[in-house]
Amino acid sequence: MLAPSTNTDIVSSSADAGRGPATIRLPLLAAWTLAEFLAWAVGTALTLPARGARRAVRVWAFRGWSRGVLRILGVRLAVEGQVPAAPFLLVSNHLSYLDIVVYAALLPARFVAKREVRAWPVVGMLARAVGTIFIDRTIKRDAIRVVDDLAGAIADGDGVVLFAEATSSAGHGVLPFRSALLDWAARTGHPVHFATVTYRTPVGAPPAHLAVCWWGDMTFGRHLVDLSRVGRIEATVRYGSAPIAEADRKRLAGRLHEAVSAQFTPVVTES
Repeated sequence: MLAPSTNTDIVSSSADAGRGPATIRLPLLAAWTLAEFLAWAVGTALTLPARGARRAVRVWAFRGWSRGVLRILGVRLAVEGQVPAAPFLLVSNHLSYLDIVVYAALLPARFVAKREVRAWPVVGMLARAVGTIFIDRTIKRDAIRVVDDLAGAIADGDGVVLFAEATSSAGHGVLPFRSALLDWAARTGHPVHFATVTYRTPVGAPPAHLAVCWWGDMTFGRHLVDLSRVGRIEATVRYGSAPIAEADRKRLAGRLHEAVSAQFTPVVTES
């Protein structure tokens, strides 16, 4: 289990690996994704009778794929604070689909995502393969099922990362947290870890709030192409010093929002 110390570079050579024509990055991503998916499929088939072994293969493949993606995209990842050990529930702000890759490179985690992701080409297949918990936000009662799935994942020894804003943003600040998926943690008194993720791009490159953050009416395909053209990306993850426990889910959401907001470095400060 990784337990990086403060200000540790996790992908220290990624900036070098990310150099070169942007036109080669998307083919490299496709080839790397296919290779890791095949490795996951073979490993899963070989460990089919053993649930624990299948989980280990999933964690290994997801982490390996994520670290490879960061290298291909030229993402230099720095970590501040202590990475929580699984099982855990961790709440973070949300800026981009790249957040999932960043956290997966660090944590043996499953993620909660909107139901629509299941239908995305390639991405939906990968999300299902790594045990993503999907939620239909158009149905209020679906949160009850997701809370049960979340509790089951933690009981199985997994970590779960929850983006409590329920959407991504340009990074001016942290949007209000929704409390529904924190119900289990509040009812059981389970402590909730928190972290922040933020991005920077070099001087002269497209600003991070446009090239890295994914928000508004940006389409996934167009944004991924633009992202692949950025020469280098600085990503920083900061973990909170101690988890938060609260018996009421709304108070828990409020305290987590305060803690995340206090340590978040805005991606963009101008209006």
